[in-house]
Amino acid sequence: MANTIKHLGIVESIEDHHIQVRIVQTSACASCSIKGHCTSADVKEKLIDIANADTALYKQGDHVWVVGALSMGGMAVLLAFIVPFFIVVVSLFVFMGLWENELYAALCSLALLIPYYYMLKLKNKWLGKKFSFSIQPME
Repeated sequence: MANTIKHLGIVESIEDHHIQVRIVQTSACASCSIKGHCTSADVKEKLIDIANADTALYKQGDHVWVVGALSMGGMAVLLAFIVPFFIVVVSLFVFMGLWENELYAALCSLALLIPYYYMLKLKNKWLGKKFSFSIQPME
């Protein structure tokens, strides 16, 4: 159980073996006692799709736990931030070695992120399987 992340959610809709749950994602500032006097408080509502769920156990409006593996967070950070960072840094050094113009080298390095994120978009089904959540009833 220590390798999971749990969020409290409310069942929004149920379709055959597919449940949509609304969770409230808060930053650390949002739970602060003086958040009313600060402009950095951040609260967002997200809809999480849960596939292959036993829909007979739940009904719309139920409070549930949305559970995900802790490793999903690390993989998401790796794909969204670390790999693009290395793409930009390595390509910047390569382009700087090829050209003497820093502006063109920087623009070309940043332009390499377009095909990277496009490839991630094409792998959407694979990523959907890799980043899957489960649902548990509140006890």
